Amino acid sequence: MSDCGTKAVSVIGFIGSVFSPWYAWSGRRDPANHCCINVATYGPGGRFTMTDRGRAALHTTPDTLQVGPSSMHWTGKDLVIDINEISSPPLISRVRGQITITPHAMTNVELPLTPDGAHIWRPFAPSSDIKVDLEAQGWQWSGHGYFDSNFGTRSLEEDFSFWTWGRYPTKAGATCIYDAVRRDGTTLDTAIAFNSKGGAKVVDAPPRTRFKRSLWQVMRETRADPGVMPKQVLNMLDAPFYSRSAVQTQIDGEVVTGVHEALDLNRFRSPLLKPMLAVRVPRRKGWRSSS
Repeated sequence: MSDCGTKAVSVIGFIGSVFSPWYAWSGRRDPANHCCINVATYGPGGRFTMTDRGRAALHTTPDTLQVGPSSMHWTGKDLVIDINEISSPPLISRVRGQITITPHAMTNVELPLTPDGAHIWRPFAPSSDIKVDLEAQGWQWSGHGYFDSNFGTRSLEEDFSFWTWGRYPTKAGATCIYDAVRRDGTTLDTAIAFNSKGGAKVVDAPPRTRFKRSLWQVMRETRADPGVMPKQVLNMLDAPFYSRSAVQTQIDGEVVTGVHEALDLNRFRSPLLKPMLAVRVPRRKGWRSSS
């Protein structure tokens, strides 16, 4: 998110694009044949790109993920993301440039989201600096960011009905909230506080508090001190099953603003949604490298 709070960006690298209808229709048998670098910019002139690509577009090394014309590379100090994508309807245009994430510190935390470890969250750098340099007017800025990863051996909708997540910068570092309702009726209720050196500890966060639903009426909740109502301060991504936004809340007396997401997996698993998603997530099976 930009220092001024009016712009934000998210970049997600997928091997097995979990929200791709093409991957679902394939039976999810070959994750490498459904890879993607999803780029979304939020604010004036914002764009959304999410092209489902075949295995010919995928190239990996221990420090690089390349999918077609875009890549992520770990230098040992920075995560450098080179972007060259075409945005989805209704605003079709090229999205090109570079984003650099510089962690304040790295963590060694892994959080199993299910008891059998079929889904794992890995917060590599909950507190980072971000520099955005895209080929678009007004899209050269700096701010506060993070990077993390999720790994899984089953589909999300198989094991979860709903989850909500938030990452809130604090004076001491950052607090991450991961709450979920599993298909078996059990819940995940986790809050982890990270300090500026990457140290982490599980903390007792204030209770879950519902706040205004998204434009698509996705239920949203996060943690908030008693008597405090969280509020959206920047809408980012609004879909029939998913909401991403900047949310202001208060945790243990500190007013914080961070990225929040809510995911309704009951809605997502509906077959009626898949054709709608295909409009926003085009499929490009082949790829010929220019190098």
